[in-house]
Amino acid sequence: MVGNSPAKVCFENVTVRYGATIALRSIDLEIPRNQIFAIIGPANSGKTTLLKCINRTIDFVAAAGVVGSVRIDGVDVASMRNVYELRRRIGMVFPLPVGLPLSVYDNVAYAPRMAGISDRKRLDALVRRCLEQAALWDEVADRLDMLGTKLSGGQQQRLTIARALSHQPEILCLDEFSIAVDPVTTMKIEDVLLGLKSEITIILVTNLVQQAQRLADRVAFVNASKLVEVGPTEKIFSDGPEQQLTADYVRGQFG
Repeated sequence: MVGNSPAKVCFENVTVRYGATIALRSIDLEIPRNQIFAIIGPANSGKTTLLKCINRTIDFVAAAGVVGSVRIDGVDVASMRNVYELRRRIGMVFPLPVGLPLSVYDNVAYAPRMAGISDRKRLDALVRRCLEQAALWDEVADRLDMLGTKLSGGQQQRLTIARALSHQPEILCLDEFSIAVDPVTTMKIEDVLLGLKSEITIILVTNLVQQAQRLADRVAFVNASKLVEVGPTEKIFSDGPEQQLTADYVRGQFG
């Protein structure tokens, strides 16, 4: 049974509707801890909805209805009364960087301060660690007082990663992070993710099958609101997937 798995995140018979539209249909999925797990598939196939179910931002969609269970460490997220604590455990990076109208330093220090950390030395160390983890420290170390929104697009994307890491999440979800950044910055972020997976579970939604092939330990292919196939990256891309639809997608025949 999926719900009894030791995996970090489990979906068990999850169906999501937006009014009359089915966004996800009967999803059973296990996401192992301390791996990079990629979710691939065409646009509007349900990939982002999967992420929204994990941190319950699906709750913000008035027309959404969720059936089934999503579990983190065996606990159904729907049963968690403190949704803010749930979201603290899950860092989220969106396709386009959304910087707070604050300094670089305060962008990263914001969440720790809200959590009650006020000691300056502790904050300084935390800000530096997060910026280093996001491969941004060397570029902004002498500009920490600069508005984060003044950074380049690629730097702002890495700043959002640093901010997501600032509350020490157990899970990091990235939704098409490379849409707004150049290839060089994309490679920097990919190196960051490879270094982080020993500490946290990373869930990566991407339309770039080559990116999933480079980064992921396991890959799930979603199409038309259904989970078509999930397996080790080597099997999906090299040894050959079980489903012809998966093979057609990774070969670029549609999408």
